[in-house]
Amino acid sequence: MVLEEVGQPLALRDLPKPKPGHGQLLVRVNTCAVCRTDLHIVDGELPNPKLPLILGHQIVGRVEQINQSVDGFSIGDRIGVPWLGWTDGECTYCRSDRENLCDCAKFTGYTIDGGYAEFTVADARYCFRLPDELFDVDLAAEAGLAEAAVAPLLCAGMLGYRSYWKTGDARRLGIYGFGNAAYLIAQVALYQQKEIFAFTRPGDKAGQDAARSLGAVWAGGSDEMPPERLGAAIIFAPVGALVPAALRALAKGGVVVCGGIHMSDIPSFPYVDLWNERVISSVANLTRRDGEEFLKIAARIPVKTKVKTFPLEQANTALEKFRAGKLDATAVLVT
Repeated sequence: MVLEEVGQPLALRDLPKPKPGHGQLLVRVNTCAVCRTDLHIVDGELPNPKLPLILGHQIVGRVEQINQSVDGFSIGDRIGVPWLGWTDGECTYCRSDRENLCDCAKFTGYTIDGGYAEFTVADARYCFRLPDELFDVDLAAEAGLAEAAVAPLLCAGMLGYRSYWKTGDARRLGIYGFGNAAYLIAQVALYQQKEIFAFTRPGDKAGQDAARSLGAVWAGGSDEMPPERLGAAIIFAPVGALVPAALRALAKGGVVVCGGIHMSDIPSFPYVDLWNERVISSVANLTRRDGEEFLKIAARIPVKTKVKTFPLEQANTALEKFRAGKLDATAVLVT
C-alpha cells in the first residue's frame, strides 16, 4: 500500500520484491501495526517524507533472505522492525549513546520504505530479535494471531517506554491521552508499583473507566486537577495545550514528558507554573537499548495489547477509522 502523494489515500500496487543490500535483511512481513505517526505523514504534518512511500514501522516478520555482509541471523528468524531504521554510527550523538538524535538517521515508513507490504528490507543492526516468550503468552486473546498482538510493542511500546524512562523514579505518574501507548506503559508502571493518574478527553467516561479497570488510582478529564500533585506526567496526545495543564498538576521538581513526534503549538503560560525546577522534555525516536529493555520487561509482565486486525489492502480503512476515533484498539495490518 503506497503513499504516492501527501494527503491522498494509499494505492494498492504490485512492486518487485526488494533485494537486501549491504547490511540488510529481506523480511517477509506478517503484521504491521498502524501508528498515529502514519497519519501525521499522510496528512503532511511531518515534512519531506520519501515519495512514493510504503508506510509502517511496527513490523513483525520473518527473515526471508540475508545479505552476505550480515552475521547473527538465520532464515526464518522472527524479528521486529521499529521506527529507527538506520544511523551513521559516527556522529557526536551516535558516539555518546544518543543514536536517536543522529542527524543522518533514517526512519522506517517515513524516509525509508516500511511494512505496509508483503516484504520489506531492513538494516540488520536495527532489527530486534523477538523472544519466544512474547508469543507464548496470551497478549491479546482476540487477536487470532500472535504476531498481531506483538506488533504494537514495536512503537507504541518502545517509544512509550523511552517516555516512561524519562520520568525517573517518580511514584505518582500522570498520563495524558490514554490511548495505545498509555495502555502499554501503564502496565509497566503498575508492575513497578507506581500510581497512575489517567487524563482523558473531558467527558470520556468509557476511557476513564478503562483506565481505572487497568489499575489507575484516579481518572478524569484533561481539564481537571488530580487529587494529589504528580511527580511526573507523560503527554501522549498531540495537543500542545496539555503541556501547561500538566505543569500545573506537577509537584516541585517534576517533569512533563512530551511523548509524541508531532504536537500542536504550546500556548503561553506564566513562569510560576514552570518555577521550582519543573522540567519540560520531549522524546525523539528510540535507541536500540530502549527497545531491548522494553522487550525484556514486556515479556516478564507480560504486557497485554488490544488490537483489531485488517487485511493489508484495507489500510485506508484502518487509517480512517483511527483518524475518526472509531477504534478502541490498535489497528494491525495482516499480510
